[in-house]
Amino acid sequence: MSNVLEIRWHGRGGQGAKTAALLLADVAFNTGKYVQGFPEYGPERMGAPITAYNRISDTHIRVHSNIYDPQYVVVVDETLLEAVDVTNGLRKDGAIIINSAKSPEELRPLLKGYEGKVYTIDARKISVAALGKYFPNSPMLAAIVKVTGIMDDESFLNEMEGSYKHKFASKPEVIEGNMKALRMSLQEVK
Repeated sequence: MSNVLEIRWHGRGGQGAKTAALLLADVAFNTGKYVQGFPEYGPERMGAPITAYNRISDTHIRVHSNIYDPQYVVVVDETLLEAVDVTNGLRKDGAIIINSAKSPEELRPLLKGYEGKVYTIDARKISVAALGKYFPNSPMLAAIVKVTGIMDDESFLNEMEGSYKHKFASKPEVIEGNMKALRMSLQEVK
C-alpha cells in the first residue's frame, strides 16, 4: 500500500469537508487514478465535528477502512485544533493544512508536538472575495491538491470546472466564483 496517498479531513457539519473529499476523489478519478472518498460522522447536525477520508493511488486500492495514519490532514475549521486531536496518526513525512489567517508558526503550539510540515490558507478571506460568502471547501480542496501534488494545477482546474458545470448546471453564476476561489487558493497556500 506504499503508493497510496491517504488524506484525512476534519471539519464541522455544513462546512463542506465531506463534499470536498468527494470532489477530490471525483477529479482524481477523472485523471486516471484509483480513488476512495468517504465520510464518517455521528449525529448528522450542523456544526458537529465530522471526518472524511481520501485514498488516491495509481493502482487498485484493496483496503476499505478508515484512515488511521494519513500522510496529510486537512483542517477546515481551526477551532477543531483544540477540540479534536487532528494530528493523531499523522505521519512526520506528511503535512497538515489548516484553514486559518494565522501563520503555521502561530498554530504549531496547538498541534500536540507534531514535527512535520504545517501549511495554512485563509479560506474565509478567499471564499468571501470570490463568492461573497464563507464556503471554505473549495479553497481547502485547492490547498490539498497544491500541497500533495496529486495532479498539476491546470488538470485540477479543468476537472473542477467540468465537475462544477455538472453540479451547478441550474446555477451557472456559482461556477465562476468557485473557479476564482480555486485559482486564488492555489496561489495563496502558505
